[in-house]
Amino acid sequence: MRPFFKTWLTICLLMPLAAHATNREQRLPNVNGYTPKSHVSAPSSKNKQTAKKSIQLSDNSKLVPPMASKESSNVLSRAVNVLGTPYRWGGSSPSKGFDCSGLVKYAFNDATFDLPRTSNAMAKGHGEEVDREDLKPGDLIFFKLKSRRVNHVAIYLGNDRFIHAPRRGKSVSIDTLKKPYWEKHYVVAKRVLPKEQNQMRVVQR
Repeated sequence: MRPFFKTWLTICLLMPLAAHATNREQRLPNVNGYTPKSHVSAPSSKNKQTAKKSIQLSDNSKLVPPMASKESSNVLSRAVNVLGTPYRWGGSSPSKGFDCSGLVKYAFNDATFDLPRTSNAMAKGHGEEVDREDLKPGDLIFFKLKSRRVNHVAIYLGNDRFIHAPRRGKSVSIDTLKKPYWEKHYVVAKRVLPKEQNQMRVVQR
């Protein structure tokens, strides 16, 4: 009887362990609460970013006013295509970020002249002064923000809107001159792009 009793006791002790091992094996596919689904292919983060960027570029193209000249359209297109780029002091590229004058330099990169690097120098240098009522897309508008001299520049879009790199913690965005803050700090506007008649070529017969 002893061998039989010993065998029966061993079986009784091993059965719960076997059952526990079986249950553990059944739960293994659900690691960390995730069950793979082979029939569903989730879009990659790269594809999401590409789709989001293409939508953004499509929407941004509508921000360039149709009445803008060819050169100003090119400038505005370059500017609106970097909407959302973070502000960075001294920055002048989409990869490194922009400060206010860095954005202007980037937008006017294809122009036939070289703008100064700082907003104050831009206000004093290249271009002709224009009245606020005569602003056209592509004109530069200057502000004094908590300073005695010009220290901020933006690119006029039309309909009292402008695009600029505001300040640290913000990103390239569109704002309006109708806001009391910008009306209060507005200083001057400059037209730096050549006039349309100067761009016409003389056809020789």
